[in-house]
Amino acid sequence: MDIKQILPSAKPELSLGALLIFSSSIGQTFFISLFSGEIRSEFNLSHGIFGTFYSVATLISAIVFFWLGKLTDQYNLIFLGLITLGVLSGFSFLISNAETLIMLFLSLFGLRLFGQSMISHIAVVAMARWFPKKKGKVLSIVLMGHPIGEALLPLLITFCLFHFTWREIWMGICICIIIIFLPLVCWIGRYVKFHQLSSTNNNLQESKKVLNVSWNRSQVLKDLRFYQILPGLLASPFIVTGVFFHQIHLIETKSWTITLLASSYPFFALSVVGSTFFAGWIVDRFSTVHLLRFFLLPLALGLLLIVGTDNIYVAPIFMILIGASTGAASIIFSALWIDLYGIGYLGSIRSMSYSMVVVSTAISPALMGLLLDIGITLKIQFVIFATYTFICSIIFAILTPTLLIARSPPLKNL
Repeated sequence: MDIKQILPSAKPELSLGALLIFSSSIGQTFFISLFSGEIRSEFNLSHGIFGTFYSVATLISAIVFFWLGKLTDQYNLIFLGLITLGVLSGFSFLISNAETLIMLFLSLFGLRLFGQSMISHIAVVAMARWFPKKKGKVLSIVLMGHPIGEALLPLLITFCLFHFTWREIWMGICICIIIIFLPLVCWIGRYVKFHQLSSTNNNLQESKKVLNVSWNRSQVLKDLRFYQILPGLLASPFIVTGVFFHQIHLIETKSWTITLLASSYPFFALSVVGSTFFAGWIVDRFSTVHLLRFFLLPLALGLLLIVGTDNIYVAPIFMILIGASTGAASIIFSALWIDLYGIGYLGSIRSMSYSMVVVSTAISPALMGLLLDIGITLKIQFVIFATYTFICSIIFAILTPTLLIARSPPLKNL
């Protein structure tokens, strides 16, 4: 079934998912880092200290999300989305009024937990549950919320920073969530609710037939395959988060302007869009496993390219290459667990694995910042990262035949 066949019967669901994914931009590193210069200056923080500060907040949010994500297996997903947006608006208000490091820390913790993690988790689990047989194409549509945010918001925030303080902008974000996002979710949810109640159980049963039996979280933790693929899956979010967090320092070392950086984001977004749709097509036609050995290669090439030259034409090409890996990674991380472990406990499994992703994104800014503080340049770091991604791609290629073999879970512990 192609996208034209999906859209007419699923417009409310897809609209809701895309809206939730777009709203998660507020808690993403690419968005928060746009304010990093102003925040570091006002609170008198170095690159390394602020990176560590941000990373600890992210790390604690990952620990909390490990347990919080299980709620998607237990409660109405639309209701959870409304609650999460409400809490997200509260933390946006808090950061706009942060006067101490404690308030700043709590704000970053809340934005990372409910923005980066929870709101996008709700959207992905909802789409996988409602459309188990078309998850690749449906997720590729819904995940467009990410590149739309990455294309529009940096330009918008850059413009706003010329006219407003960073605190005024965050207050505006709080107000927008309350008067725009919450009413939209309520309105769209009215058209989704009946469909959800009438079809979720049937879809869940159909999806279980594909893998026979779903694995639970404890069974996944006993599966060797999980630990074999995890280092490679964490490579993309770790590296891209670090690059985006230190993007201001990157353009300073390249003697580029912030305008050049902001104007390169649409290239990143377009690349994410293209690779997301292509990856979704591969998932539905073949398997998520087939993507593993290829999706990190553009990222590695982009890192090597930006190491090799300071010419401004490299900026959009770099964004295109890392965007290709980012788009494919978003589909892989959303669909791979369904192919390997079924959908019955998707909320629990994805929250566990995504917590590990968040931990990697917590370590990355701090580690890269500390390395910068001791004199290890971004150029050296990028060479190391590129080498690591090439190694991961080779390992994925070796593991592919094993991952394609369907396996039943071990006996549950009573």
